[in-house]
Amino acid sequence: MAARDYGQYGGVTRGLELVGERWTLLIVRDLLVGPRRYGELAGGLARIPSNILAVRLKELQAAGIIRRVPHSRVIVYELTPYGRELEPVVLALGAWGFKSLGDPREEQVITPDAMTMDLRTAFRPQVAEQLPATAYAARFGHAELLIRVVGSTLDVTRGDGPVDLAFAAGPGIRRLISGELAPKRAIETGVVEVLRGRRALLGRFASTFHLAA
Repeated sequence: MAARDYGQYGGVTRGLELVGERWTLLIVRDLLVGPRRYGELAGGLARIPSNILAVRLKELQAAGIIRRVPHSRVIVYELTPYGRELEPVVLALGAWGFKSLGDPREEQVITPDAMTMDLRTAFRPQVAEQLPATAYAARFGHAELLIRVVGSTLDVTRGDGPVDLAFAAGPGIRRLISGELAPKRAIETGVVEVLRGRRALLGRFASTFHLAA
């Protein structure tokens, strides 16, 4: 199904033939968050040309990585079990990319699906299971997420609900997650704005979500 054939035999080669085309892994990333309609995928990947999105979806279907299914009177795309096996690959790539992630350019945006996967990447279940269950409402740019941590389990959704800490943060949240910026200093410098709840809980968030830069 791949438009690119490297002429080599091997697992890495075949993997790149399947998901190495431009935009493909970002489509997979967003579908790892949950099933999406065509318009939702297009909205989350604002720069993807419509014809490219259509081609990539057909390629992924042909490879058995995604499928189209009816859901509440509409058709959505979802990952197959084979496609979901890409989750550790995507998370590892995200952790690796985080090491060279600088400040965003003016035209770059933070999408809810991208931030959800970044939080999954940074989540430390072995730390979280030692801490009390905590719910956070977080606004990253235009991405608003409800983050629930119960033991070693992480649940990230869109929507409202009772929370222990609500905060807003810009791209500087990267420095909090990397440990470059202490939670107290993040609040003092305006990188994080606490909207409600105990400010001290930002330290728990930073302990629970951490990636070394």
